[in-house]
Amino acid sequence: MRSDRVKKGANRVPQRALLYATGVPRSEMKAPFIGIATSFTDLIPGHIGMRDLERFIEKGVHTGGGYPFLFGVPGICDGISMGHRGMHYSLPSRELIADLVESVTEAHALDGLVLLTNCDKITPGMLMAAARLNVPTVVVTAGPMMTGRYKGARTSFIRNTFEAMGRFSEGKITKDELEKCELGACPGAGSCQGLYTANTMSSLTEAMGMSLPGCGTAPAVTSEKRRIAFDSGVRIVELVRKDIKPLDILTKNAFENAVQVDLALGGSSNTVLHLLAIAHEAGVDLPLDTFDRLARTTPHLASLEPVGNYYMEDLHWAGGIPAVMSRIKSGIKNNITVSGLKVKKIIEAVDFIDDDVIRTRKQAHHKEGGIAILKGNIAPTGAVIKQSGVSAKMMKFTGKARVFDSEDKAMRAIQGKAERRVKAGDFVVIRYEGPKGGPGMREMLAPTAAIMGQGLGDSVALLTDGRFSGGTRGPCIGHVSPEAMEGGVIALIKDGDIIELDVKKRKLELKVTAAELKKRRAKWKAPKPKITTGWLSRYAKVVTSADTGAVLKA
Repeated sequence: MRSDRVKKGANRVPQRALLYATGVPRSEMKAPFIGIATSFTDLIPGHIGMRDLERFIEKGVHTGGGYPFLFGVPGICDGISMGHRGMHYSLPSRELIADLVESVTEAHALDGLVLLTNCDKITPGMLMAAARLNVPTVVVTAGPMMTGRYKGARTSFIRNTFEAMGRFSEGKITKDELEKCELGACPGAGSCQGLYTANTMSSLTEAMGMSLPGCGTAPAVTSEKRRIAFDSGVRIVELVRKDIKPLDILTKNAFENAVQVDLALGGSSNTVLHLLAIAHEAGVDLPLDTFDRLARTTPHLASLEPVGNYYMEDLHWAGGIPAVMSRIKSGIKNNITVSGLKVKKIIEAVDFIDDDVIRTRKQAHHKEGGIAILKGNIAPTGAVIKQSGVSAKMMKFTGKARVFDSEDKAMRAIQGKAERRVKAGDFVVIRYEGPKGGPGMREMLAPTAAIMGQGLGDSVALLTDGRFSGGTRGPCIGHVSPEAMEGGVIALIKDGDIIELDVKKRKLELKVTAAELKKRRAKWKAPKPKITTGWLSRYAKVVTSADTGAVLKA
């Protein structure tokens, strides 16, 4: 076992003494040492219920014959950090999490890992570490939050907070109604209720085979989630004994299965960044165009909030991820999973699918999957749009550029006085918000939600080298590559320029001649970095483009 390097032999007396000091019984020195990386924190609703799950994972590890050690991993709540300086830290924290899990696992020679996670950057960061370390691993995601209730209607985070702000600014709801929204939108523990980034990543973790069946959708604080946590603890010891490792599971087939599930669900566009980054760590070639290739043959079958009116709890009771995979089984590749079952066997066990929540191919919401990759002179190496969230009217749109060099400036215009406000026919451009330029590629839920809340979703498009929340809907194009800070064409756009979007043709074009762009480029100079000290300054110097997953250079 890996742990023998710290617990066997006469020259390991000091190490054993320290392990005994932690309370390890002598009888357990022969057991596999299992690290439980827990991202528990009081700061994130999706993580406040993890103390309970830690206990059940520990019970499972003991039952399986291993010895568990808990260690902490930090977490950032995107919703709380959004709209201010804090959002710069969200995506970079993914790299820190991967590095921390790697550091503790290698330093303490752990035999296996259970990764207890839930929210946006924490789950992909842990999966990156699992692929990098290639130590037997099971991932436990803590589960989605249940919906709230207000006057008989279900409430949720995005529609009843961010979009409610837009409705309030338009006088469509009262201050009292707004306050009731914020008190009731998030009723307790769990990741936010819709198919935002956290829940999409939980679903894809299960689809890749790194979580037990049902884990991706089982609601937080339920007995089912406890049982999954317990079973995961038992299972990790078996994986250690059989030497089944993440790279046995995270094959190209696994990633393509995850992409297809993502497309069928209409998941968050952030998953493009994260799957590319995890594949990079796994040594799997996953080009950005994979998403577009598979989108052509994978229908959009489930319409969850923020696009539709169903929630994660509905997806779970409808059959969960195995049911989604069953619907698209013709494209799903067989692969091993941490459960010991192959994917096809899991699909065969599906005995119920709610046709309203997870539609058949014939009744699909859209013939194509939820994500499309756009290209053109603005984004020669790619841009991402969640086409499942775009109305039929806006699938093709031509507008005049309204250019802003930061999210903050754009928000002031969107929420500003009538004569300055973003208006119908505008193509809003927010730049210098990419991985380098941000730095950290901030999510822009606030601008998109404000546009939707003001009723402009069918008349205004938004384009950025930053990214969007999984809660974003509407004609919002992100991940424009190359980004402005690297001298991409997005840096050369001027107010009044015409921009053409055609999602079906995967086209994103700035209607400016090559000669004119050459003149503009000759005058362009990169602006000074927004942040010049600390971790973010170092991050900006080594981070790569969004079209490669915004990973760090070696």
